[in-house]
Amino acid sequence: MTEWNLPELIDHTVLRPEATQIDVLGLCQEAKEHGFTVIFVPPCYVNEAVATVAGTAIRVGIPIGFPLGGHTTKTKVAEAVEAVARGAQVLDMVINVSRLKSGDREYVRQDIAEVVTATPGVEHKVILETCYLTLQEKLTACQLVVEAGADYVKTSTGFGAAGATVEDVRLMKEVVAGRAKVKASGGIRDWKTTLAMLEAGADRIGTSASLKILEEWRLAQKA
Repeated sequence: MTEWNLPELIDHTVLRPEATQIDVLGLCQEAKEHGFTVIFVPPCYVNEAVATVAGTAIRVGIPIGFPLGGHTTKTKVAEAVEAVARGAQVLDMVINVSRLKSGDREYVRQDIAEVVTATPGVEHKVILETCYLTLQEKLTACQLVVEAGADYVKTSTGFGAAGATVEDVRLMKEVVAGRAKVKASGGIRDWKTTLAMLEAGADRIGTSASLKILEEWRLAQKA
């Protein structure tokens, strides 16, 4: 259980709608104290987050088209461009679930590609919201993400009907086949679940329960 440096693999997150500025600043401080290298905050707090972690290795992440993915491409691009202009270095965009389920492959691919093209030099993850997809739609989504040039496929927003599963992580890892990485997110709240996701092939973990997971991981290392 010592093969992972867990803090470096976690996207430490506070995206719940009632989160306050104090919560966001607290998240930044926790990242400094515990070694998390990526934090995710609501777009309206990008300035505060960037300023608070300035001078550290911590990268600020912002969700795009969140949480439903049905924004127009122009809106997603505008969100992404503004976030990067304000200092964000990681963007997690929600795939257009409706267009995907309607069979509009080219729309979905172009939607992702335009965000990627408009914001070069930052990391792009695409959230599939797997709980709403059939097996074939998951396969198609992974392929489109790769074609569009994004860096990661990601399971879930955490706001859908269900979150990450080991089966989905394993499937996504197999489909992208090294052409993209995999982020597991949604419902990951303990070290046991985190370990299962990592063993299934997840490259990153997105969670708001980071401190609890980290404490359990450290105890497990001592056992």
